[in-house]
Amino acid sequence: MVWQRSAGNVYNAAEFLDAGSYKNVLRWAQDVGNRPAVKRGRIVNRTNGPLNEQLHERHDAPRL
Repeated sequence: MVWQRSAGNVYNAAEFLDAGSYKNVLRWAQDVGNRPAVKRGRIVNRTNGPLNEQLHERHDAPRL
């Protein structure tokens, strides 16, 4: 899923891969990305961006 998330941000990869034509992959990635565990996993050990989007210790109390 990492390639799909960054497809629009790196080297015009979305255009090169014709990512928009993979409707089921896009839907799946959105469904998975909306899961609480995935949202939490994306902020664990994150060191940039707003502080409320960072979780420096994975054992901290749930923040989502």
